[in-house]
Amino acid sequence: MAGPGRRPGDASETERNVPRPATHPGADAARLARMSEPAIPAPETRSVRLAPRFGVTPLPLTPSVGQHASGFNASLTRPPACEAVSLPLPMCEVAAKLRPDRLKVMCVKLTFPAGFEFIPPREKAAKPPRPSAVLPDETAAIEAAEGAILDEVEVRPKRTRLKPPPGTLSLQDRLFYVLQPPLEDWLAGQELVMPFEPFPYQYEGIAWLFSRDAALLADEMGLGKTMQTITGMRLLLRSGQARRVLLICPKPLIPNWQREFALWAPELPVTTIEGPTEKRKLLWDMPGVGIYLVNYEAATRDLDRGESGEEPTARGPQGPAFDLLVLDEAQRIKNRDSRTARVARDIDCGRAWALTGTPIENRPDELVSLFEFLQVVPPRAAPDLAQLRSLSEANILRRTKDLVMTDMPPRIDQDELLELTPGQQAAYHHAEKEGVVQLNEMGDTATVQHVFELVLRLKQISNYDPATGTSCKVDRLCADMEEIAASGGKAILFSQWTKTIDWIDTRVREAVPQSNPLIYHGGVPTKQREPILQRFKEDPRANLLLMSYGTGAVGLNLQFAGYVYLYDRWWNPAVEDQAINRAHRIGQKSQVLVKKFICRDTVEERIDRVLAEKRALFQSILGDAEQDAAALSMNAQEIFGLFDMKAPAKTGGTREIGPKAA
Repeated sequence: MAGPGRRPGDASETERNVPRPATHPGADAARLARMSEPAIPAPETRSVRLAPRFGVTPLPLTPSVGQHASGFNASLTRPPACEAVSLPLPMCEVAAKLRPDRLKVMCVKLTFPAGFEFIPPREKAAKPPRPSAVLPDETAAIEAAEGAILDEVEVRPKRTRLKPPPGTLSLQDRLFYVLQPPLEDWLAGQELVMPFEPFPYQYEGIAWLFSRDAALLADEMGLGKTMQTITGMRLLLRSGQARRVLLICPKPLIPNWQREFALWAPELPVTTIEGPTEKRKLLWDMPGVGIYLVNYEAATRDLDRGESGEEPTARGPQGPAFDLLVLDEAQRIKNRDSRTARVARDIDCGRAWALTGTPIENRPDELVSLFEFLQVVPPRAAPDLAQLRSLSEANILRRTKDLVMTDMPPRIDQDELLELTPGQQAAYHHAEKEGVVQLNEMGDTATVQHVFELVLRLKQISNYDPATGTSCKVDRLCADMEEIAASGGKAILFSQWTKTIDWIDTRVREAVPQSNPLIYHGGVPTKQREPILQRFKEDPRANLLLMSYGTGAVGLNLQFAGYVYLYDRWWNPAVEDQAINRAHRIGQKSQVLVKKFICRDTVEERIDRVLAEKRALFQSILGDAEQDAAALSMNAQEIFGLFDMKAPAKTGGTREIGPKAA
């Protein structure tokens, strides 16, 4: 309340100490604005005593704020000035990529012996004194029973365990093989019945095939490659490792494989691809087939994609894919450039097996072609002999009869050196002299084919003289057959030519009619071949079987014959061994006598020396002999060297005809 001499804006001491009510921030701003305005003098008024009252002053909510013209506000809107300064970066080395340091796990290899090896050998206890109440016969029976029990405990057969294939890294794959039971126990089950107990080496071969994606089983003829292969198929199909199998073999061996499948695996569904094209196509497309059996000729026609990429007859929606491809007598693809070899390599398969007792017949390239089919070497590879030996040790399983069948009857080889009859000798010398003269006249234009023609002519004369009909070989054969027929034995004779076989048949029937010879070669219809073999086996009066190398040297089981005659020699010893092993094989009860007819002072004697060298070189790769860099086949220089061929030289005298040594 204003008193006398006091302005309305003055406040007493009491009023200054009383707190004022809080106002809106805008009110303070308005008050400051009024204070900044110039003071206006109040009009004079008379001093009048008024009653005390409170004044109310309205304040704006949006006061205006003035800006001083100092220039500072304009600088706020001005963009700041930026300056760029370049600074050089120091060069630094890039640190190597860090790799995690994995913890090293300690591995301990333990080799668990077979169960019987844990049992220490049982010491034979001293025999107790014989009681007086026991009779001598009873004592002998007790001792025999005790000995049988001891033998059963102490001598137990070794078990064949399945081994993981080389290069198996997956723990799951390795456990699959490790956890399998011994092969003897697996095949002794009720679901896999074996008609005969395999030999220990056959168990090893079955286990080796089962665990291999690429395998070349090169056992010597007569050791049971067919049985081992069929049993390996049974295990693969039984364990789910394979569903579709393709087996390719020579046409004459189709009945043999059918017979072996019926004996060793009667539960396997086997379909033989044969007949015209339309029938074969239906058989290829037939569902539910486990094993396809086909010959090389039909497989080449049906599965050939051609150079233009055309679809083959047997190709399905996804192509002719097979879980397992087996080639029997795999030397059929020894020429890598042949159509048969190309078709075999183009077949889509997960596993590839090759069966042959002669992986090398003439040249190392033949073995390379087999390795190319097995995909263990790249296409068109050319390994040397040292590399071939290393590849053979890793991919070939080869056993010989003298190593695995110690109790097998022996094989006795005899080289029968015969003298030509007078008629043969005259014809031979005339033909050789005339042929050499013609080659000398040809000079450098003479080729290997010309020399071969002369060799074949001379070999045929060594077999028999067509002019006089005489033969030192057939005379020796008839003399032997009289004794063989009288004793009830059986003999097999091999020759290169069917005409020679027919001529021998006529001569033997005239000289030794009781031998009743039988003929088995390519000229005999296929349907009649099996009855001929059956008669030779069962008829005791059929003592001689005349066969050709090309038809009878592979795939036949003739172990009931004790004599083998090589009437004329083949070009390499491997084919001769195949022929001999038709008789000298498992099941043979007596020794096998092998006689090789060689005429003295003829081309046969010279070829025999070349065959001996090739046999030694065959062992240099697949055997334990020292390696030799010479070729395994008769080269052009060796062929020309069979005869003394010379032509006039430009400088006088004569010179040899033929290629020069490399």
